[in-house]
Amino acid sequence: MIKELRSEAVEQLFEAILTLKDTEECHTFFEDICTVNEILSLSQRLEVAKMLGEKKTYIEIAEKTGASTATISRVNRSLTYGNGSYDMVFERIKKDK
Repeated sequence: MIKELRSEAVEQLFEAILTLKDTEECHTFFEDICTVNEILSLSQRLEVAKMLGEKKTYIEIAEKTGASTATISRVNRSLTYGNGSYDMVFERIKKDK
């Protein structure tokens, strides 16, 4: 993990997120703590990761999500060289459904 993310403030943020009980609580918390654009950017990256996992092309992904090729490339790097968190989350979502 990136060293700057290991701070007391970030730990407090993550602990706060872990207290949320359902999507409605997530909506209210994230609407208070983030701008609309920040929430949309995060959700866009998740959708890009999902589509990359489905072997969609950059053009298909850009057309459907509105993401730039730079964003798509960054998400692709995270999928390839990151910590595996996208795959972990997608597996958990799949199990919960």
